[in-house]
Amino acid sequence: MMLSRTVYAGLVTMALEEDMGRGDITSQAIVDAAARARGVLLAKSACVVAGLDVAFETFRQLDAAVGLHVRRCDGSACEAGDEIAEVVGTARALLAGERTALNFLQRLTGIATLARRFVEAAGGRITILDTRKTTPLFRALEKYAVRTGGATNHRMRLDDGVLVKDNHLRLAGGVREAVARARAGNDGLPIEVEVETLADVDAALEAGADRLLVDNMNTADIREAVRRTRGRATVEISGGVTLARIPELAETGAEFVSIGALTHSAPSADISFEVYPV
Repeated sequence: MMLSRTVYAGLVTMALEEDMGRGDITSQAIVDAAARARGVLLAKSACVVAGLDVAFETFRQLDAAVGLHVRRCDGSACEAGDEIAEVVGTARALLAGERTALNFLQRLTGIATLARRFVEAAGGRITILDTRKTTPLFRALEKYAVRTGGATNHRMRLDDGVLVKDNHLRLAGGVREAVARARAGNDGLPIEVEVETLADVDAALEAGADRLLVDNMNTADIREAVRRTRGRATVEISGGVTLARIPELAETGAEFVSIGALTHSAPSADISFEVYPV
């Protein structure tokens, strides 16, 4: 679940510039420049923590000597009222960085929390995957949060795997031609083909696809697709996937289920930052 500082340091810098403008004029007017404070990150509802390093980076860019005392590390489950971490530094730095740090932490924790719910609902019977439906420039962070919640990353980028979707099929002239071109045009990567009907399943298998992406199929058809596919390819479920439906989908025999909602629809976690003088 490692996340390199090089991934997020520049994003934090831009986020601070976006929020601060000419500076925190309120804190500069009210709080003495030499004052020190401690800030407590507090979970206000049940969650799975993700993004502490990113939040800490926010304060560190404003006060290089800031200290962090972690109570609940990334991946930890929290209940309402749990203290996640304490930050100690100059009061102005804590106040100026509060919103930006929380924006990162709440967003990533929300994704990790939702991912954990899907993983728990799957009960180890099917692998929960994310998608490329991420916030532009935040993909590495959001996919890190997915991993922190216990789910698995699908493709990070377009060059990570071959996925032949409906638009490709139209432009290539059909499944057989698309798979043949994909096989000839890559370095031996597995070829996944999107299918929407059982007839598509048969065509993709005949063309030699390695994985089928069964899109928006009902559960009965998914089971039949798995039956036809056994030993010839793996099956990934996509489309119309909800948390309530995961136990049912996990019983189909498919190996994977990809869920765009992990990143595009996860609600931000409820976390507060309470600042006290020291």
